[in-house]
Amino acid sequence: MNFAGKVALITGAANGIGLAVATGFAKRGAKVVLVDRDTANGAAAVEAIRAAGGTAIFVAADVTKSADVRGYVKAALDAYGRIDCFHNNAGIEGKLAPTAEYDEDMFDTVMAVNVRGVFLGLRHVLPVMLEQGGGAVVNTASIAGMVGTAGMPAYVASKHAVMGLTKVAAAEVGKSGIRVNAICPGPIDTRMVQDLAKQVSPNNPGAVQERYGASLPLGRYGTADEVANLVLFLSSDLASNITGAQYPIDGGRTAAPAGVSAPVVE
Repeated sequence: MNFAGKVALITGAANGIGLAVATGFAKRGAKVVLVDRDTANGAAAVEAIRAAGGTAIFVAADVTKSADVRGYVKAALDAYGRIDCFHNNAGIEGKLAPTAEYDEDMFDTVMAVNVRGVFLGLRHVLPVMLEQGGGAVVNTASIAGMVGTAGMPAYVASKHAVMGLTKVAAAEVGKSGIRVNAICPGPIDTRMVQDLAKQVSPNNPGAVQERYGASLPLGRYGTADEVANLVLFLSSDLASNITGAQYPIDGGRTAAPAGVSAPVVE
């Protein structure tokens, strides 16, 4: 998985999975464009990559706004001239509540980031790849795009939508040398999962994570670096015959769901 001479663009890159992916690309020779609303952590991530000998820039953007998305694409092209790999990753979890009680504004916010943000990324990056004659896109879905989770109607709906966008885009651009796949993380030890545990049990979130992790076939949460390895593989020439696919990385959660009750996202 050598990305020397290639340009990788990652949204939601200031923390968690996105940061691990950006760091992984940089370590393997890619020029990296990190995109996030979190300017402080985004700038710190670029500093760390450069200190380790990598090449990177940070672009502050709201992925729900078309002008911002056009802006991060332009910044990548201005800096490096092309976009070879695109990890369309930015997402939020929203609040936990039954569908019958779910706040409408919160539903719209989750759908805006997780669906509109992914769509806009595809809408503005794919033309660049079409002009180049190739590229690889990895969208971050979730096991919530494969199964339902009580109390998360917005998140589950949004990740099912990401799966649909992935399949449509893959069918449209495959003959132009562009591959589009989705990853489906389950319980990964990131800020997002930690915040969900706090929503389930504000006084003892650690117990939620311990109980849920123990219920998985592998007996633990995954790590952001493990997810990054999957993204890097799907972005590499090793995956040259893979498109329109969705890859669970969930410690076996979808293989053995019995007894699992805690909400889970990447």
